[in-house]
Amino acid sequence: MSKQGNTKGKIFSGFFWRFLERSSYQIITLCVTVLLQRLLEPEMYGIVSKVTVITAILLVFVDSGMANALIQKKDPDDLDFSSVFYFNIVFCLLLYLGLYALSPWLALVLKEERLVSVMRVLGLTVLVSGLKNVQEAYVRKTMQFRLFFRSTIGGTVFSGALGIFLALRGYGVWALVWQQLSNVAVNTLILWFTVGWRPKRMFSWQRLGGLFHYGVKLLGASLLDVGYQKIYPLIIGVTEGNAEMAFFEKGQHYPNTANDLVMTTMDGVLLPAMSEEQNQRERLREMTRRAITLGSYLVMPAMAGFAACAEPLVRLAVTAKWLPTVPYLRIFCIIYAFTPMHLANLNAIKAVGESGTFLILEIIKRGLEAVVLIITVRYGPYAMALGLLGSELASLGINAWPNGRILDYSWIRQMKDILPTMLLSLIMAACVYTVSLSSLPDILTLLIQIPLGVGIYLVGSRLMKHESFAYILELIIRLRKRGKEPEQ
Repeated sequence: MSKQGNTKGKIFSGFFWRFLERSSYQIITLCVTVLLQRLLEPEMYGIVSKVTVITAILLVFVDSGMANALIQKKDPDDLDFSSVFYFNIVFCLLLYLGLYALSPWLALVLKEERLVSVMRVLGLTVLVSGLKNVQEAYVRKTMQFRLFFRSTIGGTVFSGALGIFLALRGYGVWALVWQQLSNVAVNTLILWFTVGWRPKRMFSWQRLGGLFHYGVKLLGASLLDVGYQKIYPLIIGVTEGNAEMAFFEKGQHYPNTANDLVMTTMDGVLLPAMSEEQNQRERLREMTRRAITLGSYLVMPAMAGFAACAEPLVRLAVTAKWLPTVPYLRIFCIIYAFTPMHLANLNAIKAVGESGTFLILEIIKRGLEAVVLIITVRYGPYAMALGLLGSELASLGINAWPNGRILDYSWIRQMKDILPTMLLSLIMAACVYTVSLSSLPDILTLLIQIPLGVGIYLVGSRLMKHESFAYILELIIRLRKRGKEPEQ
């Protein structure tokens, strides 16, 4: 089999297993989240969210940089993986000890005394993540994505059941804390039993230095990205209170959950696949274009439909006490609709080894966004969310700019490629939203809106002879033929 054919097979298999894992994870997580939101008050979510802002920033040190460097490197060996593994263990231990010592001061800064014990327990996720980071990098590099399925589902089911049990027993905030910690712990344990790689008794500062040279730029970029994203809910939590912070974060969480189903699948598969083609620029351009068009075709209608159905859906699923999250939810639906374009462009840049360019882009974007934040913060949380939307839309051109040079695939060409999808999604959303203007019960409204939206989108795709629609049909036909073939 040719190299290109082998790569296509790996991409298809990787996408299938990654999609199966993420779809199962999102369905389970959605059910658990809805039940917990009905059992717990927004205030409790705000308390835990303040801690997860800090742990998310610390996890960037664990999950970015070195792991991406291992994936990008053409032929990493056991010495590379083992060196990064031992370095991560020591580094994560130091991070946790620092968090443990600083937790009283951080609780004082965040104006929440209850954070000290929560921070010290939830901070253990940083320590545990150090044990699985290199295992995950190995799976992604070798594109054995089926191995993620058991670990992800096992951790999600166990932690969800534990969280619901503790919430029913009246543990409040601690139900959320132990849910998150147990998820990471069980996920890590299962991954260690299913992944064949084990660290060897070897270490090289020279190898580590080479990986660090590439990875530190991605680490810096990720710190800017995550730090900037997390500063919004943190400012809202300190200035407006825990409940408003929870509304903002849940408004972000739900569209991100739907978006994550496609985008985490693509992100996990794209970088290792693109790295194999880093010297074939025409092939890399076609992969980038396919990722943008196909990803947008799947994500944009989901985000448009979600925004149109937001109010009856939130009221029915998690009760009227969470309705203040609806305006945030609609704003984030627009933001996440363009994630495929962001992701494909940035993965192409990383795949060709231009981590310096990646870092420069992040500095430019975060500088622009900092100015917008300074302007909007005085006008309240809704103005901040709208400012974030404007910044993210401006980032589309910034992320696409280098690929005009690298791949001869400019921002204008990319926008032309997704324009049919954008227009069709807007038409579908407008039709769906009109149903919510009636005085029908929420359940009946949704039963009309969802099939109506799906039908309009599919019929419109067929009438337009949409490229991505035809591509998906071809994949389905190919899968059916493969399923009918007799086993040898």
